Amino acid sequence: MSTISTPTIVERSIGDKSISLETGRLAFQAHGSVTIQSGETMVLATVVMSDKPRADVDFLPLTVEFEERLYAAGKIPGSFFRREGRPGESGILSCRLTDRSIRPLFPKSLHNDIQVILTVLSSDQENPPEVLGMVAASAALSISHIPFDGPVGSCRVAYFTENNEYVVHPTYEQIKTSQLNMVISSTKDAILMVEAGSDEVSEEVILEGIRIAQEANNETIALIDQLVSQIGSPKVDIEPVSDEAKNIEATITSNLNGRLTEILEQNALKAERVEALENLEDSITSEMSEDYSSDQIAAAFKNVVKSQVRHRILNEGVRPDGRSTDEIRPIFVEAGLLPRTHGSGLFTRGQTQVLSIATLGPLTMKQILDTVGPDDSNSKQYMHHYNFPPYSTGEARRVGSPGRREIGHGALAERALQSVLPSEADFPYTIRVVSEVLSSNGSTSMGSVCGSTLALMDAGVPIKAPVSGIAMGLITDADGKYAVLSDIQGIEDFLGDMDFKVAGTTEGINALQMDVKIQGLTASILSEALEQARQGRLFILEKMSSALSSPREQLSQYAPKMVRMQIAVEKIGAVIGPRGAVIKSIIEETGCSVDVSDDGKVTIGSSNQEMISLAQSKIEALTRELVVGDILTGKVGRTTDFGAFIELLPGKDGLLRNESMMEGETDPDIGQEITVMIREIDHLGRVNLSRKALFGEEEPPPQRPQRSSFGDRGRPRNGGGRGGFGGRDRSGGPRNNGGDRRFQGGGSRDR
Repeated sequence: MSTISTPTIVERSIGDKSISLETGRLAFQAHGSVTIQSGETMVLATVVMSDKPRADVDFLPLTVEFEERLYAAGKIPGSFFRREGRPGESGILSCRLTDRSIRPLFPKSLHNDIQVILTVLSSDQENPPEVLGMVAASAALSISHIPFDGPVGSCRVAYFTENNEYVVHPTYEQIKTSQLNMVISSTKDAILMVEAGSDEVSEEVILEGIRIAQEANNETIALIDQLVSQIGSPKVDIEPVSDEAKNIEATITSNLNGRLTEILEQNALKAERVEALENLEDSITSEMSEDYSSDQIAAAFKNVVKSQVRHRILNEGVRPDGRSTDEIRPIFVEAGLLPRTHGSGLFTRGQTQVLSIATLGPLTMKQILDTVGPDDSNSKQYMHHYNFPPYSTGEARRVGSPGRREIGHGALAERALQSVLPSEADFPYTIRVVSEVLSSNGSTSMGSVCGSTLALMDAGVPIKAPVSGIAMGLITDADGKYAVLSDIQGIEDFLGDMDFKVAGTTEGINALQMDVKIQGLTASILSEALEQARQGRLFILEKMSSALSSPREQLSQYAPKMVRMQIAVEKIGAVIGPRGAVIKSIIEETGCSVDVSDDGKVTIGSSNQEMISLAQSKIEALTRELVVGDILTGKVGRTTDFGAFIELLPGKDGLLRNESMMEGETDPDIGQEITVMIREIDHLGRVNLSRKALFGEEEPPPQRPQRSSFGDRGRPRNGGGRGGFGGRDRSGGPRNNGGDRRFQGGGSRDR
């Protein structure tokens, strides 16, 4: 008997797009399965939860995967094995968007493994799949038996400054031309997640975009509710936090006798505070070990510390290091720290320290992306890579490939600088910035933004304006009391309710990322956080200007030099050559990078100016138009009894007839260089050369056979040839037929 049931489909217009949700047709063994479609883009979301909770964790073991199948866009992977490998950067960023949107809505006591897999099945190259996957994941969780306090709605909003217009669920092309690209997730009442990249827009533009997104998300939530009402499953019961755990916390609190308060009031450095807390935990564990396990005590102790830190911030206005809520840690900046790199910047804020290094390369070094998106967006001229080594937190652990966190932080810093970079036309370089986190105590991604700005300016990259970043936090209580924190450190990030990162210039916001651990954030709190972040951002920019206020006027002497030239589009083939043979030979001979764009722009790069000039001259020769009267030095390619063929330019030769040689000159040898003047270029493009004309001697024009009554091909075929520059004798008789070959041909077939 078939297990496939009749599919359930719901549909609604949201913004200008029609979005449908379907379940019951695909992946029916998953605990929740929903296929979402907009246009011809389709994403399948599946969710599965393990039967039993994990005893070895005190957090939610949630994993989200975003599978970009290139067949969705009719593409074959470019890898050696021609199949998809591990997720690329776009896939990782997409799954992080979904994870951050749904994680706050699971019960705190849920410790079962939960896996969400989003698979792009079809891409119409117009409607991006990332946000559709977020909606489908929310719908799949909502119809499943998995405990989930949703649904959550998600959408992308683009903003266009020229007409002050917001577009919900924009196309790829609209995203590309917009000044704000923002993804927002929310419940009916509160904001859960924000991710944005923009071109120095104001806080008011951001807030209005979020308001519009919430309206659209409420439509999405209504659509999911409609699906749940038709096919939703009852949720399984999850054991709440036990009374025993609460009793342990109460016992620890009574046994502390002010010891925790004493540690928190010392305003110590991170390492000292951590050591003191660990010693206190060991002491409490030994005191209570007869009644409770060490795991129970450790979990309860962490909650007690969290509660007391939050209480001090909310009620006393004092943070763990003694700062006020809007105070920023001491800042130290330095540019040009590394002597042989193209540019470097060191940014230190409190115990967070980031060293950023900029490297310039030719346009051929752009990163090529294998994605389901349009081909014109599948490369990157600017890249930012973020490294987080274990020593930055005083730990010894395995060093491996960058994880999702590193990729996400790197992308955020990359987005913050994107809008201030010069265009490819103005600055024909590929730019890579690497940020090495040397010491971490919160806000390393925003430290990377500041370090990247310094490194780019030190490298001489003409950015439009310096960019700084700041991480904001939030502490709330059950009564609605809250405190917004500027420049949060590690313990405040860990114990707080929000991580809100804002990067921008003096003029506006370039990037924004917000995650919450509570079930949503009100617009009024968000507005206050944005204003406090603006003030902090301006303060940091002022500090950065003390080291370097604008880009250096000259590039580093170690950076490659780039020369750009324009050739006719119809000459591109001559420069490339068959199967790239010509351009490869230029690259091999000169050691330069050579990039030819479809509009005829040629970019040549090398640290050796002499080699750049050589490559330039070769390309000019390949694309030069020959003109009567030009004097050129060429090499004899071959000789005949009526003259010699001289290679004037690569792939272009001319005929130097015997009668055009100077009196007394010997016939040239193959390979010999000889200087000639272009005497004539006929209507077929054939070039006649002269030595006599070069030295000013008069020379009669080349003789042409008279046209005959046999038409414009000259004499009849049995006359042997195609006129004065015709082909071989086709009469079938002897090739010379008693005549002088100089008057029979040597035309295009001989060349």
